[in-house]
Amino acid sequence: MIDGTIIRAHRHAAGARGGQESQGLGRSCGGFSSKVHAKGDGLGMPLDFIITPGQASDIGQAEALVGDERCEFLLADRGYDSDSFRQHLLSQKITPVIPGRKNRKEPIAYDEHTYKERNAIERFFGRLKEFRRIATRYDKTAIMFKGALVLASIIIWCKL
Repeated sequence: MIDGTIIRAHRHAAGARGGQESQGLGRSCGGFSSKVHAKGDGLGMPLDFIITPGQASDIGQAEALVGDERCEFLLADRGYDSDSFRQHLLSQKITPVIPGRKNRKEPIAYDEHTYKERNAIERFFGRLKEFRRIATRYDKTAIMFKGALVLASIIIWCKL
């Protein structure tokens, strides 16, 4: 499973040396924010993270997030609906379980029963945002924020 969520950043999170790229912060109508793209297993437990500025799209990080993972199905929401991404998954022998966008001319067939399991990664994001350090990003650099994500994920894994 892959998905992304937006994390609001505290106003003091900006200003680290190295520019915007090292911070993973972006401006949107909601203020400073980061987007956490996560890859999870069948139980919704985290396997990898990518941090981008808040205005970044989901599909832009999809191929990097999947990587060389070997699995039978990939569950994702409509934000990952792209013909090129579907072709990439099929070339790796992964069945995409991604509903089509509402504005598609031809509807996309997907396994609706399997798609219902995608709530596991949404529940993971809910548990992740229970950590105050994650819910309101205080870290100035993206690497420190990723470290906090990994630590919170380890705690979540241990509670399983």
